[in-house]
Amino acid sequence: MELQTPRLVLRSFREDDVDAMAELFANPDFMRFSLGIYTERKKTVDFIEKVMGWDRAGIPSAFAVTLRGENAIVGYCGFHHHPEVPGEVEIGYRLNPDYWNRGLITEAARAVRDHAFADLKLPRVISLVHPENIPSRRVAEKNGMKVENEITFRGFPTLVYAMNREQWLANRAAS
Repeated sequence: MELQTPRLVLRSFREDDVDAMAELFANPDFMRFSLGIYTERKKTVDFIEKVMGWDRAGIPSAFAVTLRGENAIVGYCGFHHHPEVPGEVEIGYRLNPDYWNRGLITEAARAVRDHAFADLKLPRVISLVHPENIPSRRVAEKNGMKVENEITFRGFPTLVYAMNREQWLANRAAS
């Protein structure tokens, strides 16, 4: 599976992505507002296997984010499924800090949102964001999402940003 934007290619993860992702997952800035960096390669392998497993099962999953014309992975963006929020599909994202402040992850998140509603016909998507993570909050807001709730997610206060298909359709009609 592949999605394209003016500057990005979002593609399904492959087994040979482990090295690139292990480097990103070991970066403290990339992993800010998470449970910490991945010091063990096995955690990266587990992440990629989980995402590839969702793909094989036909479940919406995360994409590796690359710049058009380049093969290097600069982050990920896509769908995540968490037992802590059953029945919800999250649009989650992380970007290599070297590429921050260029609107790239917003561009990726919009493509994933549009794919969710236009192609997959999902009824609703959420994004889970730590209240102090202002850049991620901005991405969710630029993606048309609104704060719906605050929960404790994996031990941390977390804002639940949400958007449903009807809101997405109304926003598209208004533009």
